Amino acid sequence: MPNLLSASMPVRPVEVHGHRGCRGLRPENTLPAFLHALALGVDIIELDVVVSADKQVVVSHEPWLNPSICLDVHGQPVASDTAHEHNLYKMLYADIRRCDCGQLGHPTFPEQVPGPAFKPLLKEALVAIEAAARALGRAPVGYSVEIKSSPEGDGILHPAPAQFLALVLAELASAQVLDRTTLLCFDPRILQLAHQQLPGLSTCLLVEDELAWTHHLTQLGFVPTAFGPDFTTVTPEAVALLRSSYPGLRLVPWTVNDRSDMKRMLALQVDGIATDYPDRLISMRTTYYQ
Repeated sequence: MPNLLSASMPVRPVEVHGHRGCRGLRPENTLPAFLHALALGVDIIELDVVVSADKQVVVSHEPWLNPSICLDVHGQPVASDTAHEHNLYKMLYADIRRCDCGQLGHPTFPEQVPGPAFKPLLKEALVAIEAAARALGRAPVGYSVEIKSSPEGDGILHPAPAQFLALVLAELASAQVLDRTTLLCFDPRILQLAHQQLPGLSTCLLVEDELAWTHHLTQLGFVPTAFGPDFTTVTPEAVALLRSSYPGLRLVPWTVNDRSDMKRMLALQVDGIATDYPDRLISMRTTYYQ
């Protein structure tokens, strides 16, 4: 691939954010996914957190059992029309852990290597990742922790924002990774609370609609560390407006899996890219920045 960089492009290579670890290669949000992403050389491990009935912070994208990838506590398939009955916020973590979410494989990720896997606690995921980084002799990895909160889910699928945030921050502080963590959320309430309590904490506002990016940032009420839009909304015009309106705000679109889209994001000089296939992006980045 020819070098597409111009003299004005940044020297620092784009950050590789392993989305849910590396969902395209290993079962999402599981220890195998995180450890494989780490071995591949990601800069940031992105993961999602929910809360169990006994107030444990659990790594999971949905606050219920996803029927596409999970079996129930008895090892049986989860019917699509009953998935929300398996509400993790109403389940004890000991029962959640019994639900395999790896051996089915993901139907839309044919390169994924399936295998038995459970939803880990945030604390044990951090311990495992930190230990693996030391064993590999690599620099400590960064974390992007998405808090799965919404106003509609308060008290039903998760705690209210103050308690949800407190539980997550306590785990990050205990693991001593706060200075390497960015809190991600689609719910502005979480980020506003985090900014009030810990102004120095890195935060990222996630958005997925077609509204102007500046509208979302104005509504947030403060300038976060990063902005995470759906990559399909990333255009030269949107990037130029963001850069002029919010100098220094990091742009980290999600979830970029096709090489052609990765190439387009690199050309637009984004700061980081969240991808289910970090191996593809790492390979492309190596060539692109030569």
